[in-house]
Amino acid sequence: MIELRFHEELYDGFAIDEAVKTYAAYATAELSRDGGAYVVKVTAKPEATSEGIDERVLSAELANYALGLTIEKARAAGGAA
Repeated sequence: MIELRFHEELYDGFAIDEAVKTYAAYATAELSRDGGAYVVKVTAKPEATSEGIDERVLSAELANYALGLTIEKARAAGGAA
């Protein structure tokens, strides 16, 4: 299990949720909030690890996807990210 923390002033909560859904075939995720952060606990599914998918890489990809969606949303809203 790998715990990811996303500062709520930097990341969009809906983007994090969408990233979790996108990677649901490969990992289970437990979402919560802690202070000013969204917390995602990522655990690679056994079938994913048996196919050679590394939990650290999977977690990094999920975080990167959440960042990309956050940036896209900010740009669409006319903000600077």
